[in-house]
Amino acid sequence: TQDLPPLGLTLSPLLSLFKGISPPRGVLLYGPPGTGKTMIARAVANEVGAHLSVINGPEVISKFYGASEARLRQIFAEATLRQPSIIFIDELDALCPKREGSESELAKRVVASLLTLMDGIGSEGSEGRVLVIGATNRPHSLDPALRRPGRFDKEIEIGVPNAQDRLDILQKLLRKVPHALRGEEVVRLANSAHGYVGADLKALCNEAGLRAWRRVQSELPDLPEGEAPELARMTLSDFLRAMNDVRPSAMREVAIDVPRVSWLDIGGLEDVKLKLKQAVEWPLKHPEVFVRMGIRPPTGVLLYGPPGCSKTMIAKALASESGLNFLAVKGPELMDKYVGQSERAVREVFRKARAVAPSILFFDELDALAVERGSSSGAGNVADRVLAQLLTEMDGIEQLKDVVVLAATNRPDKIDKALMRPGRFDRIIYVPLPDAATRREIFKLQFSSKPVGLDVDVEELVCRTDTYSGAEITAVCSEAGLLALEEDIQAKFIMRRHFIEALNIVTPRIPESLRHFYADYHKNGRHTC
Repeated sequence: TQDLPPLGLTLSPLLSLFKGISPPRGVLLYGPPGTGKTMIARAVANEVGAHLSVINGPEVISKFYGASEARLRQIFAEATLRQPSIIFIDELDALCPKREGSESELAKRVVASLLTLMDGIGSEGSEGRVLVIGATNRPHSLDPALRRPGRFDKEIEIGVPNAQDRLDILQKLLRKVPHALRGEEVVRLANSAHGYVGADLKALCNEAGLRAWRRVQSELPDLPEGEAPELARMTLSDFLRAMNDVRPSAMREVAIDVPRVSWLDIGGLEDVKLKLKQAVEWPLKHPEVFVRMGIRPPTGVLLYGPPGCSKTMIAKALASESGLNFLAVKGPELMDKYVGQSERAVREVFRKARAVAPSILFFDELDALAVERGSSSGAGNVADRVLAQLLTEMDGIEQLKDVVVLAATNRPDKIDKALMRPGRFDRIIYVPLPDAATRREIFKLQFSSKPVGLDVDVEELVCRTDTYSGAEITAVCSEAGLLALEEDIQAKFIMRRHFIEALNIVTPRIPESLRHFYADYHKNGRHTC
């Protein structure tokens, strides 16, 4: 097992002699696809010198009555004769699904046969000499009768590898390929490969090797074909480019490509940035400090404020700057017309966030998903059930370890009060309309990428844009640029007159009543920050 990537699995329970105690008859390996479940089973058989019988779930299924059960009995009989032996059942959920609600009589007979055969292990002098290992990425789809002591006694999760595991896997993979990576570059690559499982990392090495080979061919077109592979040593840039094609399978359904937004791209709001770093980055990057001080890290952070004040952009910057796994959830995607499916979707999102921890789970427009109970009129009270599931996931029996829930809304009064208490959304941060200093920073950021005339006075624009949101200030700058091109398509600069005209076109769209609402909401103590 020296070339086996570390996957958080201790093999000693499988390899010990179990003197004086009854050894397990079965071990269930479960986890996301590509984490090495099949590889581990083969490594165990090789380590102990046991005969290995492999059952791929669908292969034993036959259209003839009784043939499937007979094939299972034959495999178990052969394993008993050739002990010590290991029977490895891959994709166990395809062979033994839940019998409740199943209309397939064949599936029920196969499950019953496997249960009987596993109970019979040890009755013919094979105690401790025959072991059944099952692998699945859908453990909850298995028949419950399999998951009890005496059948699959032990259940071991093969999870998504963390940074240290990814480093060890990469080091083992790179032993067999030509590369020019230094030690610190391998560490950097492992740290940036969030959500990559062992199979992804192997595919990443293959893709990087192909890119290195193409690079050598393009740089040295006259090189003899046989010498190209010798010179094609993979570099860090080859790996980073390959990561654009090989995506992390553990986050494929929920991961998004976060734009490279940094804190410097957001003008002002220094207080908000600091509070977010304290609430999100510090607990995940420096957990020992919180343990020493006896502080419980916040579970959730809610950003609220008027539309267009960079709440979503702040979330993108936080994901980009922190380097953590970022999972974005759009509320309507979780809704389903079938009873129970919406709640299941919420559970699945949180399960994936735990699997790829440390991570940030971002809910945009939270008020659409977590409306106050009793206020929705949908059939079956779907919204109420989704809210109840959300409350349970954030502060239930199963803790959110190394997962921070980040949410944004411009209607905090519509969110159910049970979500707004400490233990769920511990920190509620007000993102106000930009003040003069923040508007000045936004204009300077805009001017850094636009040719602005010498007659443009930033202080005048700051005074004229009182009550403008950040999005509206950006719109003013874009409109001024269009007006300059409209005047002369060959224009080199955006002049003051263009900005003045743009201010007449783009006006503040947040009514005074809404501004008073946010001021009152913040002033009356319905906030924590």
